[in-house]
Amino acid sequence: MELRLSRILNAPRELVWEAWTDQKHLAKWWGPHHFTIPVCELDVKPGGKILIHMQGPDGTIYPMDGFYKELIKPEKIVFVSVALDPKGNYLFEQTSTILFETEGEKTKLSIHVTFDKLQPNAALYLSGAETGWNQMLDKLLITYSW
Repeated sequence: MELRLSRILNAPRELVWEAWTDQKHLAKWWGPHHFTIPVCELDVKPGGKILIHMQGPDGTIYPMDGFYKELIKPEKIVFVSVALDPKGNYLFEQTSTILFETEGEKTKLSIHVTFDKLQPNAALYLSGAETGWNQMLDKLLITYSW
């Protein structure tokens, strides 16, 4: 399974890059609508660790563990993450490639996500992946009024 998404943001790519690489910024918009981020730890360097806990409206925590595979500032981020269910069981691995392209004074954000190593119980979570990513990008736009 894979997803391809894009958005045009009314901001320079250096600012959009910061929204993706500064944990204080990322925690403001990451996750689907009505989710919050009580834990957001980013070590932004190749091999650096990513730890994000998304908290659903019902209080359930959805942990995500991962690492940065490639960083080309301010053009490209590739990170690998592992989705875990609320009990900490492995669900799937995803590789996310984020491209930041200058379009005049705006930034085109292109996202390609591939899902691998799927566990049988991953289907429920993957069924909402596209909606979740779209809501997350909408939150990015709303949070920074881009």
